Amino acid sequence: MRSKSIRGLREAFRTTEMNFLNAITIGFKEIWAHKFRSLLTMLGIILGVSSLVAMSALVKGMENGMREALIAIGGLEKVRIEDQDIPMAQLHLADQAVGITMQDVNALKASAPLVRMVTPEMRVQRATFTHGGKSFTPFNFVGTSPEAIDMNQHVVEYGRMFNEIDNECANSVCVIGTMIRDELFGSPEKLGYELNPVGEQMMVNGQPLTIIGMFQHYESEQDRKYRLVEQSKPQQEQTGVTRSRGWGGGGGRGRGGSFVFRSKNGTVYLPINTMWLKFKTPTGTNTIPDPRLSSVYIKVENIDTLEPALQQARNILMNTHKGIEDFGFQTQENWADQINSTIHNARMSGGIIAAISLLVGGIGIMNIMLASITERIRELGIRKAIGATNVNVFIQIIVESVVIAVLGGIAGLVASYALVQVIALLSPTENTPIITVPAMTIAFLFSAVVGVLAGLIPAFKAAKLDPIQALRYE
Repeated sequence: MRSKSIRGLREAFRTTEMNFLNAITIGFKEIWAHKFRSLLTMLGIILGVSSLVAMSALVKGMENGMREALIAIGGLEKVRIEDQDIPMAQLHLADQAVGITMQDVNALKASAPLVRMVTPEMRVQRATFTHGGKSFTPFNFVGTSPEAIDMNQHVVEYGRMFNEIDNECANSVCVIGTMIRDELFGSPEKLGYELNPVGEQMMVNGQPLTIIGMFQHYESEQDRKYRLVEQSKPQQEQTGVTRSRGWGGGGGRGRGGSFVFRSKNGTVYLPINTMWLKFKTPTGTNTIPDPRLSSVYIKVENIDTLEPALQQARNILMNTHKGIEDFGFQTQENWADQINSTIHNARMSGGIIAAISLLVGGIGIMNIMLASITERIRELGIRKAIGATNVNVFIQIIVESVVIAVLGGIAGLVASYALVQVIALLSPTENTPIITVPAMTIAFLFSAVVGVLAGLIPAFKAAKLDPIQALRYE
């Protein structure tokens, strides 16, 4: 008895499978019989899927560029400690506030286990660099410690970073970014070769500085493309007066579209003692330069320990500042939140537009399926007259609708690659668009769902046909 029931289930499953395969076969035959009409019907799905994938690729490229810039300045783990106004309740202690000093740096290094790295910064604004009749003012002229290279994600391409001995002896040495090399010694584009400036000497506000290292060149994806295009142009096309194109958009080497990369290329680091003794202006009636730091950067172990690390650092600084809270913390959280908000809004707006395109494609499928049912009323009537059930007819129409949508989805995935290339060519973006597998999967599944929804009304209409009325239909 049990073997008979199992055999019956197997037969039922085999029959259902055969009906499903027949429905798919009929769907393909129907599409092939009306090739042009089916292509026009699938066009909406093709455009919807390709636009959804292309939108996702553009947003992903934009997200990667933003996060790359965030990482380039040290990431979320990096926190800046800077001077701030004394609270109203402590205004009577203002004359006792000493600001941020090396004492704070040493205390943080000794007593803050949750802080992985501490680097001081002493800046001089508008320092003028001169060499060979040329002059230039860098973005960042900073006295700091050797750890700054890791704190700010720098890489030395030529020479070396200064060390603790250079700092203790206040040696007149520095490490520069490529923008300083380009402006004072000549860029690779002008010279025709990559100049290594290590060993050269510059005058800075009347003081000599010897270059002992140069950082690698930093640039965004858009700047790299722009530079390669400029280099590929024939020499005769590169005519006209040489000029900067300003802050917006791409520029030459060292003047990229991203301020983060421009800033890093326009950086000069030197030992903090050198900065203090040779470039800081003495204060008061004595001849001792101002010992206060411009800021202190700390880096926590990971973002999960940010809150307790900041609290630990605050407790230490409150002790070194004798209870006067004349300092504050500046994190990169707002930048990260802005990135997340921008990406979310871009995905939502682009996704809605692409979804509308897919829905329009679904309406087209529904329309063509209704027209197909009207053309095939007698055929459906014959099928029902010889034994086809309402479920059989319903499944056949749904499968035909899904077949059209799936074929359109596959064609849309293929077209998305071409669409991304066209968009990147006609409207170059800051970063290369990146097509992702999740985006392709979502777009394809959405097209299949649209096919099912678009086939529901035609399928119900076909299933409810009366066989007698259908056979009499002219």
